[in-house]
Amino acid sequence: MYRNTWMEVNLDAVADNVRKLKEICGKKIIAVLKADAYGCGDSHVARAVLEAGADMLAVSSLDEALMLRNEGYEGELLILGATDPEDVPVMIENSISVPAYCPEWADAVVQKNPAGLKVHMKVDTGMNRIGFKTPEDLQKAFNELKEAGCLIEGIFTHFCCADFDEVFTNMQYDRFADAVELLGHEFKWIHCDNSDATVWFKDPLSNACRIGISIYGINTYTDELRHPISMHTTVTMVKEIMPGEKIGYSSTYTAKKKEIIATLPVGYADGFIRANKGRKVWCDGMECEVVGNVCMDQTMIRLEHAVPLNTPVEIFGPHIHLEDMAADLNTIPYEIICLISGRVTRTYIWHGREEQEENARLLKSTAIEV
Repeated sequence: MYRNTWMEVNLDAVADNVRKLKEICGKKIIAVLKADAYGCGDSHVARAVLEAGADMLAVSSLDEALMLRNEGYEGELLILGATDPEDVPVMIENSISVPAYCPEWADAVVQKNPAGLKVHMKVDTGMNRIGFKTPEDLQKAFNELKEAGCLIEGIFTHFCCADFDEVFTNMQYDRFADAVELLGHEFKWIHCDNSDATVWFKDPLSNACRIGISIYGINTYTDELRHPISMHTTVTMVKEIMPGEKIGYSSTYTAKKKEIIATLPVGYADGFIRANKGRKVWCDGMECEVVGNVCMDQTMIRLEHAVPLNTPVEIFGPHIHLEDMAADLNTIPYEIICLISGRVTRTYIWHGREEQEENARLLKSTAIEV
């Protein structure tokens, strides 16, 4: 690591969370590792969730699925988002399960010799994103795909308000149960529960739960999970400024008295967005305000007392909770960690040991041709 800004992922805590969630729900676990495991490193998080008992991995696209295959994962693998029917041969060859989600997709797939394609029927029960909206479309697509030789192994829907609206969630479940009954098929995988529903929604129909953000300890309905992710940087400069001096681009901050200002090597290109101005980070026992506009690569904070260069600074972690940071920024924890860029080094704790740091850009060896 040549730039002292990093995100730490405690894989032991990740594994503990999966074990706890599996114990709570008593069902098979589908670990959702979309967007490079929410920016935490798909291959690293995969080995932790699999060791802890996850039964399937899920991603958002064929690209992400093939990355896991290329990294050596040979187990059950489901794409949750849209796929191109032109890619049916690739999906069959790599034994990747895909959602059937609209009549047009099903009509196109049956023209591509899809025998052996593993399919999960996606039912839209109220989120209005992707999925079959009417029983007629669902039944027709099911019949077409089955007749064409597809292996229809699953059916699923997605709850959109499981973190706060039990009435709407129950309505979605009832619609889903109707769809399962309509098809009358013996599905290997029946899943509707997301992270929050995995904890509180108990139903006799589904046999698997999909967990995503709960892998990282975020769940509205339980505080039994560990928080494995933290982001850190260090102090690169400390200076004293006088009353009336200004800080940063556009001079948006003016010192009201003599102040101690530290500069940090982190900025919006790292995912520490400009909206963090005025928020707090943790340094040497202090909550320190971000002053002036966050720059692309650097940020300034106000200290209560001077600290040595290279003093660690917590962006989020044990003292600055990720959920609180999300609330301050009017967003959700998913967005914050997904925005952490590839130039931020990831470090891992696994089986009690810190593993070699990883920065994807440094590991690449592809030559630039001019």
